[in-house]
Amino acid sequence: MLIKDGFFTSESVSDGHPDKICDQISDAILDACLSQDPTSRVAIETAIKGRTLCLLGEITTSAQLDLRAIATGVLNNIGHVDDRWGLDPGDLTFVEDVTMQSPEIRAGVDGDDTGAGDQGLMFGFACNETPNLMPLPIDLAHALMRCHRECRQLPDGATIGPDAKAQVTIRYVDGRPAVLDTVVLSTQHSADLPLDDLRAIVRRGLLEPVLGSWLTSTTRIHINPAGTFVHGGPAADAGLTGRKIIVDTYGGYARHGGGAFSGKDATKVDRSGAYAARQLARDVVARGWAKACEVRVAYAIGLAAPIDVSFETFGTSDCADPALLYRNESIDVCDLMRPRSILTRLDLQRPVFRDTAAFGHFGQSEFAWEWPIA
Repeated sequence: MLIKDGFFTSESVSDGHPDKICDQISDAILDACLSQDPTSRVAIETAIKGRTLCLLGEITTSAQLDLRAIATGVLNNIGHVDDRWGLDPGDLTFVEDVTMQSPEIRAGVDGDDTGAGDQGLMFGFACNETPNLMPLPIDLAHALMRCHRECRQLPDGATIGPDAKAQVTIRYVDGRPAVLDTVVLSTQHSADLPLDDLRAIVRRGLLEPVLGSWLTSTTRIHINPAGTFVHGGPAADAGLTGRKIIVDTYGGYARHGGGAFSGKDATKVDRSGAYAARQLARDVVARGWAKACEVRVAYAIGLAAPIDVSFETFGTSDCADPALLYRNESIDVCDLMRPRSILTRLDLQRPVFRDTAAFGHFGQSEFAWEWPIA
């Protein structure tokens, strides 16, 4: 999708949002497995509410795991070291129901040419609105939430809590971002911090440094528009792995196949196929073959070859099909999207997933799927 004239809004959430807490715990468990056993098969879901944390799913690994310690470490890193923000890791009840992966799925996936760990449709997207080839609304929303975490670790941010959301609305003119129309940021805070003081901290410490020249006298700013936000995180709302799939991808600017990412090893093409599709779409735009590109890929469970790989460039390319341009370079895009090719090219049997679980899976240069296709 491309916006020609009009408005588009995207949202991001903080690492202390209840759903993102769960994503990070699930991916920390995955990383712990892969750090000891790169062939681990993991599909782990986390749920949290109040003083109860549930771990559900399937793990097949030789790794020795202390699931409680892994989850506690994630909570501590987010800022939950005591009950100040309503969640004391030392006072949690853990519920675990984790079994081994189905042998029927394992038989279809394992082998010399890895079969897809699930069926489904995945999308990748890139556009030239930003240096990292992401849509501007989600890119700015993620930047605000990254800054929120950094701000909390400074003396001036000590009264700001872990749970937060940011929302950015951009006005497009002739297909290009023109104006930052509205920014909304709601953050948890301590009970003794007056709302006016909070708004001043957020504006000075987050909005101004992140938004820079996009922030103008006409930008509408809403900081904690509902008022105080003292009770947040799992104490106020339940969290669940995989509930922020639009935040994790393109902020609604591009299509989504529906599969969540966190807690899944890379044989699950919900995750690895979407990563590879992003790399392919990004590569098309980075090469200057199109100003925007969407890659669509479909798989059948147990089969290595994708059912379909196709491109959409929204009228921004002189070439009807970028696959032809790759073929001229002796690159077969279907081979690029085979699960074994993806695992090898992106080195996805390493413990790299915890860092993806907050602030978006795309647009961050340290991830291998953001690198050119050789």
